[in-house]
Amino acid sequence: MQKIIILDFGSQTTQLIGRRVRELDTFCEILPYDRFPADDPDVIGVILSGSPLSVYAPDAFRPDLSGIVGKYPVLGICYGAQLLSDTFGGRVESAGSREYGRANLTFLDADCPLLRGLESGAQVWMSHGDTITALPEGWRCVASTPSVRLAAFEASGAPVWGVQFHPEVVHSLQGKLLLENFVVGICGSRREWTPDSFVEKTVAELRAQLGEDEVILGLSGGVDSSVAAVLLSRAIGDRLRCIFVNHGLLRKNEFTDVLADYRSLGLHVDGVDASQRFLQDLEGVSEPERKRKIIGADFIEVFNAEAAKYSGARWLAQGTIYPDRIESCNITGKVIKSHHNVGGLPEKMKLQLCEPLKWLFKDEVRAVGLSLGMPRHMVFRHPFPGPGLAVRIPGEVTREKVAILQEVDDIFIRALRKEGLYDDIWQAGAILLPVRTVGVMGDERTYDYAVALRAVTSSDAMTADWAELPTGFLRALSNEIINRVKGVNRVCYDISSKPPSTIEWE
Repeated sequence: MQKIIILDFGSQTTQLIGRRVRELDTFCEILPYDRFPADDPDVIGVILSGSPLSVYAPDAFRPDLSGIVGKYPVLGICYGAQLLSDTFGGRVESAGSREYGRANLTFLDADCPLLRGLESGAQVWMSHGDTITALPEGWRCVASTPSVRLAAFEASGAPVWGVQFHPEVVHSLQGKLLLENFVVGICGSRREWTPDSFVEKTVAELRAQLGEDEVILGLSGGVDSSVAAVLLSRAIGDRLRCIFVNHGLLRKNEFTDVLADYRSLGLHVDGVDASQRFLQDLEGVSEPERKRKIIGADFIEVFNAEAAKYSGARWLAQGTIYPDRIESCNITGKVIKSHHNVGGLPEKMKLQLCEPLKWLFKDEVRAVGLSLGMPRHMVFRHPFPGPGLAVRIPGEVTREKVAILQEVDDIFIRALRKEGLYDDIWQAGAILLPVRTVGVMGDERTYDYAVALRAVTSSDAMTADWAELPTGFLRALSNEIINRVKGVNRVCYDISSKPPSTIEWE
């Protein structure tokens, strides 16, 4: 299958480049800047990402481009453009001050194939501290802004282009068109990467990979593991054995509801109710990281004990997706964040690893789920933390607190669905605050818990804005929670964004 290679120089928006290319129905692979697959016959073009570094710095990432330039069409973005110019005789210097934010293309060469169809004055997004001050001999400027003379260039003698701005971010209003010009118009993508084609190709690959072996998969109720299960079931049928562990920190009725969903899809699922063990081990523990470690250790022990019943299994399947692997790989010497399902398996399991979704972004996982015929409510389920409600109960976790929070959360999520707001939200939930407040109900004084509601909008959870829910909706919701949930007399709404806050409270 045709592919675009994106060489990552450590930019925070490299994932966005990949997602935009995938939106053009074209497969792409993000690789560290120095690991270009020289012998891959499927490569049709190369994109060089941005970077937090300067091309003239002693520790700059400067790979050998001789095997790329002249052999493939190349697009450099920000640092990638500066690297191309500097490598072939141009000049890059400090901009004096960081150029960050919106700008407009006051000059635009409409004959340049990279810029075809873009409008004069098009808004773009700048984010750089260096700028190109001179191009290599024979190369020409094809776009400028009032403050950046060489905002885009075209090389001579080779299919090479560079842009100082970031077409991958939404603030570059015609950025997707620019990328389409490169990927489709210049590189010649046949646009074969679709959910249906992925399902067909992956089912065939899984059958070849797994043969007649049995596979074990740990289900969480989340989108990734659920889609992985249905995809594997399509490939190997009842040789897939799924395990769903209830740690007692799920949403109200979630254990029984999710099991019913899975079984309606024909999956063989063993439901393990270990809630008593988890809640007992969490008694008296209030430090967030210790709570996570207890839950993680208990989960592994419970899962391994259940998996041991399938002694003939040779594989462990996981719902690892592409962002998990990108964020867990070391490109600049720093890991964005580690993921529980990246980095291998416990030695004692002695199983091989199967990751059928490892090339997909989250939106692609959902599209594949729909292609597989999964119910919409499963495919578009909000993300939910692995430790469950434990990270939404700051301080000690008790059965009483879990029961209260489950009721509040259930009212919140049901209300979002009823009002047609659920699909507009990336993630929502309630937090039981570790304080009691004075209230009045009827003629009686109360001293009960306060809860905070949290709802955010996002595209990938790397950044998130608080959702501006209607005031009338919040008013009615607060009344319903206080009237129906014993033990709660105050409702707050979290209006902090990420960054600086995180989506979860712990």
